[in-house]
Amino acid sequence: MGKAATGSMTLPTELDIKAAAPLAAELIAARGKDLALNASQIERVGAQCLQVLLSAAATWTADGQDLSIEEPSPAFADAIQTAGLDLSQFSARNN
Repeated sequence: MGKAATGSMTLPTELDIKAAAPLAAELIAARGKDLALNASQIERVGAQCLQVLLSAAATWTADGQDLSIEEPSPAFADAIQTAGLDLSQFSARNN
């Protein structure tokens, strides 16, 4: 049985509270395959969306799929650091 297809998604510029539910829905729809999230466009990110992304990493780990954050913008990196988190917490590696 081969690896599932890999998907990619570009995260929106504004990951505020209004974006949390749509982001969660998009991630649920992409479940079951390896996924690369492009974070290069993010200008603002709130705690709710960080929680959604952390939950996705846990889900992908439990599912045995890979999840990665690619090209994190300075705003995204700052938000992670401000929250006391590390970029590696937003990834799932299941080799």
